[in-house]
Amino acid sequence: MTPEPNSSQPNPRESNVSVESPNGAIPPAPPEPATIVATAEPEKPQPSTSTRKVFARPQQPAQTTTEMSASVLTLGSIAAMIFGLANDNILLGLIGAISAIGISLRLMWPSWGKIWSQVIPPTWRTLIVSCFGLLAGIVGLLMLSGTNTQPGTRNIQINWDAIGALGELIGALGQILIAILGVYVAWRQYVISKDLTIQQNRITQQQTIDAYFQGVSDLALDEQGFLEDWPQERAIAEGRTAAIMSSVDAEGKAKILRFLSQSRLVTPLKRDRLLGRPILDGDGGYAEDRDHGIRVIDLNVMLAGADLAGTDLRWTDLSEANLVRANLSKCDLVKANISRAVLYDANLARADLRAAKVFYGKAETASPRSRTEFANYETGEYTGAVVERADFTAVKRLSDEQRYYCCAWCGSQSRETIPGGCEGIPNKLGR
Repeated sequence: MTPEPNSSQPNPRESNVSVESPNGAIPPAPPEPATIVATAEPEKPQPSTSTRKVFARPQQPAQTTTEMSASVLTLGSIAAMIFGLANDNILLGLIGAISAIGISLRLMWPSWGKIWSQVIPPTWRTLIVSCFGLLAGIVGLLMLSGTNTQPGTRNIQINWDAIGALGELIGALGQILIAILGVYVAWRQYVISKDLTIQQNRITQQQTIDAYFQGVSDLALDEQGFLEDWPQERAIAEGRTAAIMSSVDAEGKAKILRFLSQSRLVTPLKRDRLLGRPILDGDGGYAEDRDHGIRVIDLNVMLAGADLAGTDLRWTDLSEANLVRANLSKCDLVKANISRAVLYDANLARADLRAAKVFYGKAETASPRSRTEFANYETGEYTGAVVERADFTAVKRLSDEQRYYCCAWCGSQSRETIPGGCEGIPNKLGR
């Protein structure tokens, strides 16, 4: 075997191994030394010096000798000033007062520097100094101008009336600045309160949407997690959906539509004709039946005139939904199903329609939905969306088949907004 590291050092445990004597007797093992027993016990980790420093109480900086001496001199100067005032000694009082002022300013200067650097923002420091410089320069020009000197003399005569008027002007400007500062503070408070209100409204809306998700799930699913949507349960689920759709913003509507689409609650499902329950497709899901299927929640006119601009509607099922005059501009409709949807006078400007299902079958034989005719999902007749008077300005990633169908059935007014033009494509709508 390969020797372990530090094998040359004696192991204290090896001294306890019994060795058989020549006569066959086994001598008793010697008692284990106390030192070995002590080392066998696990040692408690001692906190390092750095750890002790972390948990130690922070010490306040001690007062230096210079600061103590300055404090004593300040108290002495005050005492001298009081003594001079008490004995009518003007010289002693002046010396004490000047000394107290000088020493106090010397002690206060470092603290004022810290206050200047901590309280005043860096962007305002230059402005404040510039304002003081501007005022000082104006006062200096007034004092040094030739209008304040008498003829034949070079002594400067200060016009105190002008200085007083300037002081009043500066006071008026100061009041105006204080009023402006008050308006700015009030405006900032309004902005902050508005942001907080918007944030609180978002939190409240998200809580409402989460409660809706949970309520619809409990209503539509049984204890085993299967759909058990009797007619009254479907009616209540549709009522809840209609109520919450009118109380949330565009992003909230998009979240609800994504939830309903991914959970297949707005997809027409194949059902047992006797019990009405959904039928499994044999692949771990529910069978889809576009011809005669029943949806758990039918959107109907819930989205008519809705504002969904700029929302994420990828992979959503909006088939047969009434989207009259809906605002779908800048929406992400990638692989969304809008077949048989009513998009009359809808705004689809700058929307992304990549791989969106606008119709079934071929574009040449597909046609918009009809109230009296049944849809043919093989040829595409009456399976398309109603796109009359829809706005297709700058629509993104519109395929050739989608462009053909939209040009054929959107009408003369909307044909001018379709990217790529409609040249060579007949106007099957006739108006």
